[in-house]
Formats: sequence, C-alpha cells, structure tokens
Amino acid sequence: MSDVYYRTVKQITSVLLFVEGVKDAAYNDLVDIVKDDGTIVTGQVLDSRDGLAIVQSFGETRGMNVENTKARFQGSEAKLAVSTDMIGRIFDGLGRPRDKGAPIYSDEKVSIVGSAINPSAREEPSEFIQTGISTIDCMNTLVRGQKLPIFSGSGLPHNRLAAQIARQAKILGEGEEFSVVFGGIGINSEEANFFRRELEETGALGRAVVFLNLSSDPSMERIILPRLALTAAEYLAYEENMHVLVILTDMTNYCEALREVSAAREEVPGRRGYPGYMYTDLSTIYERAGKIKGRKGSITQIPILTMPGDDITHPIPDLTGYITEGQVVLSRDLHRKGIYPNVDVLPSLSRLMNKGIGKGRTREDHRGVADQLFSSYANGKDLRSLTEIVGEEALSASDKSYLKFADDFEERFVQQDYYEDRDIDKTLSLGWDLFSILDKSEMKRVKDEFVAKYGKWK
Repeated sequence: MSDVYYRTVKQITSVLLFVEGVKDAAYNDLVDIVKDDGTIVTGQVLDSRDGLAIVQSFGETRGMNVENTKARFQGSEAKLAVSTDMIGRIFDGLGRPRDKGAPIYSDEKVSIVGSAINPSAREEPSEFIQTGISTIDCMNTLVRGQKLPIFSGSGLPHNRLAAQIARQAKILGEGEEFSVVFGGIGINSEEANFFRRELEETGALGRAVVFLNLSSDPSMERIILPRLALTAAEYLAYEENMHVLVILTDMTNYCEALREVSAAREEVPGRRGYPGYMYTDLSTIYERAGKIKGRKGSITQIPILTMPGDDITHPIPDLTGYITEGQVVLSRDLHRKGIYPNVDVLPSLSRLMNKGIGKGRTREDHRGVADQLFSSYANGKDLRSLTEIVGEEALSASDKSYLKFADDFEERFVQQDYYEDRDIDKTLSLGWDLFSILDKSEMKRVKDEFVAKYGKWK
C-alpha cells in the first residue's frame, strides 16, 4: 500500500475526483480520499491516462474541496474476505457489517471484479428447480444455473415473489436447498425490513448472505454491491460446493448509478442517456451465473428490475433480455384484479425450459400442457377484446368456453397464496382440470396418449 498522499485534486464533481500527477494508477485500484476533517472515504480508479486519475467516490463528496482534499492510492483492487462465517450475516454495499457483528476475518480474500464463465467450461443445465409457483414451474421453468430476471413495475409485488421463490426453491429428489445471497440495491427501508423479516421468520437467514444498500446510502455503493454478492456466491458455490440462489433487486437502481457516473465523466450518452457500454457492464454481472464442469456447486441468478413507465422496450429490460435466458414479466392489470402472483405468462419466457422438463425430470406431459395453456389463454384474451366490440352474445359456444378458460386460468392457475407451495404434479393436474372447460377436440397441442391418460372429460 502506498503511503503517498496526492494533494493535486484538479476537480471534484458529485461522484468523481480528478487527480493529477499520479503515476501507475491502475483501473479498479482502491483509493483513500481524505476530507478536511480527516474523514476517509473509499474510492476506486475508473480511468488513468497521462498522469490523470479519475476516481469514483463511494461516499459523500459534499464538503470536499480541491485545496485540502487528498488521495492515497492503495495499489490493489477491491477484495472481499470470504468464509462460511458470512452465512447468516448482513453487510452494507461495501461489504462492511450492517448487523453490528464483527468483520469477517479470513486469509482468503478474493477480487470482487470476477469474470464471466468461459463458455467451454459451462456445464449444460438439466436440473428442474421447483419454485412452488405454477406460472413459473409449468410455463416458464427455472433450471439450476440459469439467469432468469423478473421484469416488474413500480408498486408491483416483485419483492414478495422473490422472497417466496427464495423460501420454496428446491431440486426434486435430491433433498437439496439453496443457499441464498441477497443483494438489495438502492432499496428503501421498508423493502429492506421486509426481506430481513422474511429471512428471519422462515429461518432462511441461517443459510443466507445479505448485502444491503439503502436508498439513503451513497449511490456509488450500488455499482459495487452486485459484484460483492456474486463474489460471495462464487465462493460458496465453487469452493464450498453449495447451490446458491442470487437475488439482486433493483437492477434499475444499479443502471441509474451507472448513468450518473457516465454523466459526471461527460461521456457521450447512449439510449435515453445511459452509457453506451451498459450492455457490456450488465453482462459482467449476469454472466457470472451458471454451472462449471467438474464443480458440484452452482449459481442461479434472479435479477429484479422495475421497468420505468412499465416500458419493456426501455434500455434496461431490453439489454437484460438479450443477456439473460428469458424473463418473468409481472402484469399491472392482474395486480389490479387482486391476483397474486401477477405473472403475465404470454410475454414471459424461459429459454432453458426444455432442458429441465419431461420424463425423469418433471412429467412426460409437461411440454404439451404448457403449450396448450399458452394457446388457450392467448385465444381467450383475444376473445375478451372482441367481446368489447361485438358483445358476448355474438360468440359461438366454443368461443364462450375459451372466455371462461381465460377467467378460470387467472383465478385458479395464476392465483395462489403467498404461502402456497404447489408441487409440479399438482400444477400439471390443475392444468388438466382447466382443459376440461374446453371441448376435447380443442386439445391440439398435447399428444393423444397424454389426453387419454390425464384428461378429465366425462
């Protein structure tokens, strides 16, 4: 660690310091920023060229001035002390204890930067993860090692859904539970207390590692927190052979912090003011999930983001959708109807679904049931729109059965209690119950042998 203090701060913005005359400052190196009163704020080198170091401050820059502020470059990048002692603990956005416990002491300290898993080292996912939620298990199946984001909107119950998944997720037939690494990015105190209470009351805190950056904390901590969470998850998965579920909420707050840094650096903005490198930056987070050949552990990632204005074409959900393996989309219309979980199955997707379903994994009729449910529900929703124009009296008997199917699908299949944990057999059987509303001849997406075996027509 260097003992040299630089008093050559040229400029200070809301989040950045520009320090002149710095030799050998490397990207991601940590910096101690010393204020007038001796208070030390942690920073990180974002760029270094021609002796000018651009330092991102993780604390408040208010009260700093170019005359008296000084900087010490540590000569090492940010590292996290990792140990199984982290389990059951709560930390802040810089990895410091938030639960009034002692800091983690470990000889093993790992760089938080990490890297994406080499594609040639990835193991093909094949294990079905049962979340106990019908709309996910049957129609948007989660597979171990997958990255499946939740696209939500302001005020929707995405946090409840994430907590329910964390509590109920399991691998069938193996008796294994997930260890949970939870990262709260710019969340408010109410949300933080909710997750803490849920983890404590269900006993899940005893197998969880929690990192919290509150909305009142420095925004720049939001840049580093996901990397802390994933570093902890990688240690537990690949060194301690655990299966880890990583939940990151809210990735929109992360992207807003990224835009704040980009604006402070006066970079040319991309779409809607977000930096042009946001796709690359997000991929360094999302691509750290998966399974590695020869390693027992795995990392399954559920990032949560709130779509500004409920716009799924906004850059944040748009880029996230390109990088990840599907999305679970929450519906404001279903929420208004009082339906929980308000998953809109039609725009939702799991690209790895076929890897984890079928005979020997879930059930032989799974694919056909899912396809028939999609088709029938989509038909029923289209007919709802039509009835607003021509009225229900103008519909045929077959059309009316599809209308009833759509209503019952939402009220019986989508709707379930927050503490209701449905196994996959119950979910698929519920699907067959709904099919009995339709005429048997409408079963065009399911093999005849499965219609004969599982059908419930009289």
